[in-house]
Amino acid sequence: MAKLDPKRTGAFLADPGATRAVLLHGDDAGLARERAETLVRAVLGPTPDPFRLAELSRDEAARPGALAGEAAALAMTGGRRVVRLRDATDAHAAALKDALAGAGDALLLLEGGEMTARSKLRAMAEAAPDVMVVPCYRERPEELAGTISRLLREQGVQADPPVLAWLAARLGEDRMLLRRAVEVLALHAGPDGKVDEAAAMACVADGATADLDTALMAATSGNAQAADRALDAAFAEGANAVMVVRATLRHVQRLHEAQLAGDAGVLRPPVFFRHKPAFDKALRIWPLAALETQGAALLEAERRTKTTAFREVHEMLARAGIAALARQAAAYARR
Repeated sequence: MAKLDPKRTGAFLADPGATRAVLLHGDDAGLARERAETLVRAVLGPTPDPFRLAELSRDEAARPGALAGEAAALAMTGGRRVVRLRDATDAHAAALKDALAGAGDALLLLEGGEMTARSKLRAMAEAAPDVMVVPCYRERPEELAGTISRLLREQGVQADPPVLAWLAARLGEDRMLLRRAVEVLALHAGPDGKVDEAAAMACVADGATADLDTALMAATSGNAQAADRALDAAFAEGANAVMVVRATLRHVQRLHEAQLAGDAGVLRPPVFFRHKPAFDKALRIWPLAALETQGAALLEAERRTKTTAFREVHEMLARAGIAALARQAAAYARR
């Protein structure tokens, strides 16, 4: 059945029909969980019967016959079952093949994380006629803004495009966190309410986010000590190094975009009013070529966070990126 057309995703999740198995894969684990839970509700109803839902661990599913056995099992209370594996890998390709060759009408639901086109499990699933493969990748900012708008509308709340863009820039890392943030915003706005910039900032910008924004503004305007203090505070509030590297890269890219246009007014989301003095100072002191150089270095730092699992290395890269910005900005400010 191969890969699911993105335009058909919503309809398929609401009604998977007689599909025997679904493989969810991609870099957005929160989106994969959300879609998996939508499929569970589609098959089992809004209050799933525990006798019709089986969850297997990675090791359990890899045992010969385990997945096929669950696929063929009948529910004590009748009805179609769902067999869910949250951490599927290539080691489960043979198990899925055996399950599909056997009896049973259970929906096999596999969440596989990031998988390349060379993945054995993904290739086998895409070639099987009764398996649907659903990519779950992080949305681009403009797509994410549309998603946030839709989720808010479902809660009976609206937001203007600049607010949606600001939210999209801060809520793109995890789909479950995004949903919780939207629920908080909806409660704050009330029925038929509207989310403005002040409400978005108050509800979404937690301590770690606010401190990180302060660190970035201080660094690119040349205040190294303030940047260090704010970065320490962000880590103390729970910021992780990968988030810091990505936020630093986005900040430099926004400076580059504003420098190209000669006006920060082109930016979406717009610069938050509290940060505008520091942002404008950075625009005055940073040459375009230097921003391009820093952006390339941060892209490499982001790549390295994806190729090493050591948190100490991630934090070193995050701190080094912000320190380099502060040093360079201070040098430009003295000229």
